[in-house]
Amino acid sequence: MNDHLWFMDEALIEADKAYREDEVPIGAVIVDSDGVILSRQHNHKEKAHNPCGHAEVLAITEACKKIKNWRLLDCSIYVTLEPCPMCLSALIQSRISHLYFGAYDTKGGALSLNYNFYKDQKLNHSFPVTGGLRHFECSRMLSMFFKEKRATYSKF
Repeated sequence: MNDHLWFMDEALIEADKAYREDEVPIGAVIVDSDGVILSRQHNHKEKAHNPCGHAEVLAITEACKKIKNWRLLDCSIYVTLEPCPMCLSALIQSRISHLYFGAYDTKGGALSLNYNFYKDQKLNHSFPVTGGLRHFECSRMLSMFFKEKRATYSKF
């Protein structure tokens, strides 16, 4: 369990980078079966003007380039927020082996919205999911970010 918490801490470092760049503070790391981090990414939607600039998608892209294969077999992803439907689909397509996430997202998270296609037997890939790792820390960072945003917007 300590390894999982350490990898989530690494994802939190990425989320903090996003926070400092005025991006929604979500971070992701992808780890191979030997515990080597293949990619570290955070959200880049605002900066890149790209709706697909989610930490998970960027981490998948970077990891695939590193291993020179689009299949992330025997790899796990650690992400600070429950993935949205787009990111969950990308994880299925990449053949990720395990998803670990921090905070639950009741408004936009695929699992919270009951889009449980990561375990749909009609698809060609499924994987286990573990949620709630470092939930408090992940949630707190997101809450602080949006509280600051609301304070800024209320001044106008």
